[in-house]
Amino acid sequence: MEKIALITGATAGFGKSSVKKFIENGWKVIAAGRREERLAALKEQYGDALHYLAFDIQDSQQINVAIDSLPTEFKNIDLLINNAGLALGTSPAQQSDLEQWNTMVDTNIRGLMSLTHKVLPTLIEQRGAVINISSVAASYPYPGGNVYGGTKAFVVQFSLGLRSDLHGTGVRVTCVEPGMSETEFTLVRTKGDQSASDKLYEGANPMTGEDIAQTLFWIATLPPHVNINRVELMPVNQSFSPFQIHRT
Repeated sequence: MEKIALITGATAGFGKSSVKKFIENGWKVIAAGRREERLAALKEQYGDALHYLAFDIQDSQQINVAIDSLPTEFKNIDLLINNAGLALGTSPAQQSDLEQWNTMVDTNIRGLMSLTHKVLPTLIEQRGAVINISSVAASYPYPGGNVYGGTKAFVVQFSLGLRSDLHGTGVRVTCVEPGMSETEFTLVRTKGDQSASDKLYEGANPMTGEDIAQTLFWIATLPPHVNINRVELMPVNQSFSPFQIHRT
């Protein structure tokens, strides 16, 4: 029987690469995102193997309507990949835009919570799985990371809490925490500054969407009695820095 994955943030980066990986390996995919023109392009590319849902992850009502609209052949979701998320701004906290902070909280926390809550009954029926995408920023702070890192730390702890609550249901829960990966992430964070994105990744040999998709597929296809709790991964060229010291 075909498995069904619901992947958020499916129009770019990790999400788009994951859509490709899962469909090419025989899964059916529900691709979710805000940019309907990109979702329509995926539908044209993958045909009957893909159904798309265009909604704003920040709006719980839109989430409910979208999930309730699923056709019968896509209703029995086996896997939820909570990939939708973003970082906005690089300023220190004292200079940050509060609206950007609110948007990160609404997307990375509230959106993930709302969709997970909506889909959990189906995942329990299917004895399925949840994979939440966090970040190494959840564990390692850096200047300008402030609220973004805080939201990703929430994802880590929420994943552990889900794992505990779902004990005995057969539902697996994994938190994946990637490091530097070259996607549209930095373009979104800097409001489309291509030079900032190029500078960040230049010579760094960062991970790619394909690398993360391969990891997600490996987790999803392990035997059903095996749960990967947390995965932290970085490119080889990224590691850890000394503590910063201010001297007077």
